[in-house]
Amino acid sequence: MASGALQESSQMAEETLGFLDMLLCDFPAPLSPDSPLPWKVPGTVLRQEEVEGELAELAMGFLGSRNAPPPLASCLAHEAVSKLLQADLSEFRKKPRQEEDDDAEEEKAPVTLLDAEGLVRTFFNQLWEVCSRWQKQVPSTAQAPQRQWLVSIHAIRNTRRKMEDRHVCLSAFNQLFGLSDPVDRAYFAVFDGHGGVDAARYAAAHVHAHAARRPELPTDPAGALREAFRRTDEMFLWKAKRERLQSGTTGVCALIAGKTLHVAWLGDSQVILVQQGQVVKLMEPHRPERQDERERIEALGGFVSHMDCWRVNGTLAVSRAIGERGREGTASQPRPPDPSRPRARPAVWAAVS
Repeated sequence: MASGALQESSQMAEETLGFLDMLLCDFPAPLSPDSPLPWKVPGTVLRQEEVEGELAELAMGFLGSRNAPPPLASCLAHEAVSKLLQADLSEFRKKPRQEEDDDAEEEKAPVTLLDAEGLVRTFFNQLWEVCSRWQKQVPSTAQAPQRQWLVSIHAIRNTRRKMEDRHVCLSAFNQLFGLSDPVDRAYFAVFDGHGGVDAARYAAAHVHAHAARRPELPTDPAGALREAFRRTDEMFLWKAKRERLQSGTTGVCALIAGKTLHVAWLGDSQVILVQQGQVVKLMEPHRPERQDERERIEALGGFVSHMDCWRVNGTLAVSRAIGERGREGTASQPRPPDPSRPRARPAVWAAVS
């Protein structure tokens, strides 16, 4: 092994053990049934299909807030989630309501609901057990040198009462989902929420999780991302109906697989590539004034008109989004933005030399 790689491996091992020592000092034992949880419970119930994305999101947020190195956080999260998913979760099962049974019949598949609080408490203890075991012997896969990314993040709420946007930065995508093929992957995304944060938060937890589990990801990343957006929308609409949520979100993501950049978007969030100081156009945002978007909306029975800006059916300022319970097929239904508020579009910037 070259001296530089040996030094990097040694430094990584030192950082890993230092982090685990500090975490287990703060949490010397698993949580008792009465102990407060170190994270917010994502609702009252979770569908079986939501578990991986939600638990990975909790683990990454918790470990990241404690300054875990991203590759270590991804490996710990994957190990803990995998162990929990292999366990018998029947003790957390809850009976669906009648309308949920009706929805399941429409989907042609049973809906398995799990008690969220009990599940995430058990998951924290599973994460604690993994950390305790790795403190004694860290697996070699968790110490392998990783590609380094220079990432800068800036978020601003402007005059809104609450921040409704979410971003995702996964430099160790393969490690989080246990992907073992030779293609290195990183994932970055921005979700521009409106009418509340629920849709943006949900998309930030689930789009990449669905993409990672698509069988076509190695051969057709664009198709995997497309299906991930579609399935995330379907699942959030089900959640929104159950919990009476009205929010929506546009979104854009960049998946870097090897040396190839794959971009997927919904609505008017954007990816901007800067190459040797020059902006390279990669995409055309979905806006009501686009000819193809106008034709699609009109074919579905809607219309596009110009008021203070181009709108769908006289109210909608974007033509596509995740969420928006109650939409009628023409587009999502975000609350019209206040024209007195300046508003920048969320974006992912990528720079290459």
